[in-house]
Amino acid sequence: MSTTEATGAYAAEEAPRLRWAEHAPEVYKAMIRLETAARKGLDPTLYELVKIRASQINHCAFCLDMHTKDALAAGESVERIVQLSAWQESRHFYTEKELAAIELTEAVTVLTEGFVPDEVYDRAASHFEEAELSQLIAAITVINAWNRFGVTTRMTPGHYRPGQHT
Repeated sequence: MSTTEATGAYAAEEAPRLRWAEHAPEVYKAMIRLETAARKGLDPTLYELVKIRASQINHCAFCLDMHTKDALAAGESVERIVQLSAWQESRHFYTEKELAAIELTEAVTVLTEGFVPDEVYDRAASHFEEAELSQLIAAITVINAWNRFGVTTRMTPGHYRPGQHT
């Protein structure tokens, strides 16, 4: 039985708290430029996995909606997207390089100890050349910034279509 069959309807969609991009258009444009710069030289599949994983950790529904749709449109499998939230128990779905990037994404996103552990950084550094690692760190940083805008302003998920901008 689906949710709609049990209740008769989905919950009402909430409006965002603030349409920040309309009120801070220069910041939004700068974020777009930063994102464009951060993705250069990174494998598009890896890039989407990083964005999805950071968005899962940060509970950014808007970004999860966007990046899972983008990943699917780019040919990523549903299985790998679904398993991403439990990647440590389903490592066999990912390459060693992807695992290093996912682990680094978690370390940069959470920062509970105030730093990225040496072993996490070293594992990533063993799979990425310095230029690519720099781009990866930039990509992780940018998605975390987007997540903070999305979560703080409660951007509404469900309306994004691949290929369109927010």
